[in-house]
Amino acid sequence: MPKKIEEEISITLAQQVLQTESDAVRALIKRIDQKFVDAIQLLAECKGRVIVTGMGKSGIIARKIAATLSSTGTPAFFLHPAEAVHGDLGMIQSQDLLLALSQSGETPEILRLLETIKRLGAKLIAITGLPSSVLGKAANVALDCRVDIEACPMNLVPTASTTAALAMGDALAMTLLKRKGFKESDFINLHPGGNLGKRLLQVSQLMHTGDEIPTVRTNSPLIDIVETMNQKGFGMTCVITTEGILEGVITDGDLRRCLSKPTELISLTASDIMSRSPLTLSESVLAVEALNLMENRRVTSLVIVDSQKNLAGLIHLHDLWRTELF
Repeated sequence: MPKKIEEEISITLAQQVLQTESDAVRALIKRIDQKFVDAIQLLAECKGRVIVTGMGKSGIIARKIAATLSSTGTPAFFLHPAEAVHGDLGMIQSQDLLLALSQSGETPEILRLLETIKRLGAKLIAITGLPSSVLGKAANVALDCRVDIEACPMNLVPTASTTAALAMGDALAMTLLKRKGFKESDFINLHPGGNLGKRLLQVSQLMHTGDEIPTVRTNSPLIDIVETMNQKGFGMTCVITTEGILEGVITDGDLRRCLSKPTELISLTASDIMSRSPLTLSESVLAVEALNLMENRRVTSLVIVDSQKNLAGLIHLHDLWRTELF
């Protein structure tokens, strides 16, 4: 066969596969009904863990759904159905919820779990292509995930069906995430080591607090200011009132400019030297935003304040570089 014809066939087949799978996912939209709402209710009320199970290709999709649920605040894990009946059934407790994936709804390894589930009183949600199947009828809620045809040219290999099951799992996880009020800060806590977590880091998680922050009062003399800056090593100090409200900052540059003028140095206080409108941030600002601001304004430290202008913390450029945000 000529190479050009082979290439055209390959492109056409790939387009057909993607079209078939996208059609399978789009078909799910009209099936999101009260049963889906009931499934979300069961998941939200689950006091145990969500145990996701599936055999073969469905098992691979089940692992991904379990991972997505766990990473968004719902304790979940994958249970291999074949291994379950050889000792792993002890993982299932009465307060757990089983989320079972089976396109046919007749997968023997899945059906063998039903007796244990019913005996324990655990809840069951099925994602299946045949809600009228044994699995579908046994489930507390059966979500219709049927497909008209697989993307496989022979209509044999699970392709469109697994894509649809994955999409339904994502729909459950994302809806449940919203239902539980899962926030960016929760996501950061569950993803401290990844790039996603780094991008969502807030300055409150990196800033220096308490005695780590260099501070002087508005009436502090020059010698105290220099001593504080030398001890803390940030190249600046915050000027605060006795109540802890930020009045200004003094940087190395402010000191140099002060010393270059013919002034009676011994009489100078912090209020004479400080910059009264320093750059400040709130604790909820993302670390990457702070990094961009510091690089654009060419400063090495930023003061963090609360809504009442109380000094909350201090973040240094080196603190942000260590996170490898750039």
